[in-house]
Amino acid sequence: MFTGIVEIIGTVSALEAQDHTSSGGGGTSLTISDCADILTDAHLGDSISINGTCLTITEFSAHDFKVGVSPETLRRTNLGHLAKGSRVNLERAVSASTRMGGHFVQGHVDTIASVASVTPDGNALTFRLKPRDRDVLRYVVEKGYVTLDGASLTVTQVDDREGWWEVMLISYTQERVVMGGKKAGDAVNVEVDMVGKYVEKSVQAYFEGLEPGKSGEGGVLEKMVGRLVDERLDRRT
Repeated sequence: MFTGIVEIIGTVSALEAQDHTSSGGGGTSLTISDCADILTDAHLGDSISINGTCLTITEFSAHDFKVGVSPETLRRTNLGHLAKGSRVNLERAVSASTRMGGHFVQGHVDTIASVASVTPDGNALTFRLKPRDRDVLRYVVEKGYVTLDGASLTVTQVDDREGWWEVMLISYTQERVVMGGKKAGDAVNVEVDMVGKYVEKSVQAYFEGLEPGKSGEGGVLEKMVGRLVDERLDRRT
């Protein structure tokens, strides 16, 4: 679990498609450097967010660390687009003393969005993003949260019909997350607010009558409509 408050920007020092070392496991591995400040309490097996993707530390030193990257992760995220020298957002998993400055972030990327435009507004920048999977738009609401490359940001505008939303970065944030350097056409990892998913499932289950012990009894909405129809028919007789 993460907060979406980026701790530091690291640098990709190696990206191995087939890493046959013990820490690489024969698959794709990613080594991140320039991040000594967040490695003082690191342990093998720790979870760490890289551009909003929850990954496991398989090797580390005082100055860098390595993670394994599964084929599913490469398909779902922009990590496969990285190259040596790329900058990435980093955040350690929350601890009991972590302040919740952002929102609840799982590190499970839902889709990739492309930057449609970057528009200056005073000393701020407005980013318009179009998701690859438009279904996620139902979880994106104005003034709600969205996680972009691991950074918790506030949605300023949404257009469901055109399939985009916007966020604004103040100058301070521009310097502390990789989003500040994105250009039109760049890919961004997206995780929508998981609270919206739970609410949607709970409401759907309620109206479909799928609560425990009620499966097969008919939806609640159907029962309400049926009762109203019966009452109206009774009045006519």
